[in-house]
Amino acid sequence: MEGSERRYVDNTIQFPSAGLIIRQKEPKNLEAPFDRIDSYLTPTELFYIRSHFPIPALDRAAYQLRIDGAVRRPFTLSYDELRNMPSETRVATLECAGNSRVFLVPQVQGAQWELGAVSNAEWTGVPLRALLDRAELSEDACEIVLEGADRGTPKEEPIPPEPISYVWGVPRAKAIQPEVLIAYQMNGRDLPRDHGFPARAIVPGHYGMASVKWLTGIHAVREPFHGYWQTSDYAYWASMDGKPVRRPLGEMQIKSEIARPRVYETLAPNQIYTVSGAAWTGETDVTEIAVSTDGGRTWAQAEFLDPVRRHAWRRWTFDWLTPKEPGQYTLLARAKDADGLIQPDKHDQNYGTYVINHPLPIDVFVDGSGGPRP
Repeated sequence: MEGSERRYVDNTIQFPSAGLIIRQKEPKNLEAPFDRIDSYLTPTELFYIRSHFPIPALDRAAYQLRIDGAVRRPFTLSYDELRNMPSETRVATLECAGNSRVFLVPQVQGAQWELGAVSNAEWTGVPLRALLDRAELSEDACEIVLEGADRGTPKEEPIPPEPISYVWGVPRAKAIQPEVLIAYQMNGRDLPRDHGFPARAIVPGHYGMASVKWLTGIHAVREPFHGYWQTSDYAYWASMDGKPVRRPLGEMQIKSEIARPRVYETLAPNQIYTVSGAAWTGETDVTEIAVSTDGGRTWAQAEFLDPVRRHAWRRWTFDWLTPKEPGQYTLLARAKDADGLIQPDKHDQNYGTYVINHPLPIDVFVDGSGGPRP
């Protein structure tokens, strides 16, 4: 394919120049081609894009970041002032809470993400804790509310009576951890507009909705924050005293995905095929990965390519001797963490259309008539 020629795959449009798969044009929601990402750090141009509203036009020279609320010394930073503060660089995997939604049966509402609403990058910025320390965070502050410049009216019920900003509250205990950054660089370069320029939050270990882009406000609050996104959208059902209550999503749950082979890929019989993928989790470490090539009846250990690094994925491989018999085969991957937790067998309905972290079936064909083909 050349130039701007388009290719249609599973009712989506894929642009070869960008390499991202369109799930929604406006606001922009683009999926990474998970089967093509073979590097530890996801190239910026292949990092998935999740937007709730149209991308705001922020000017570097006029940019202001306000830190206020339950603090003794509220203040405002310019972009240059933020850049001149001591910085740190960290690798973190971000995953949209709705990643792999297409695997839910029956089909549900929402962007039909397959495997690629997850990516891994290197982020550079100022620890949020440094800003809170400078503002002298009050002892009774319980959450840090992050406000983005993007604004609009959500499409999902219940619809707010007027346009709202994208806002998310991070528990204080997490917000003051050293890994939480107000980032201005991604993979060694200034943030692209799609990824939050001039500055965004990076909350490693939590689903991507916590890493607010186009950040303009950091507000400390003394009461739990109950905004639209934390109650009506990115929320799940929990139980308190035997009664169902809504809680905001937070820590990423342990998960693994198979990158290759692709769904419905055809493989040659009786040949070694290297199955590959990645695994990640929230606030602990992925320590084991197993692969099944018979729909979950038996499992074998796979090998990690990357060392343990908190908040970042670990790529893995498994050499599979394909069957001699032609047919359809179901591959699964299942991860285990340092606490002994293993991926669940099925999706937890209390999470609705989010947290799809059960082993995802990858069906492939073994066919000796023409050798392997995509």
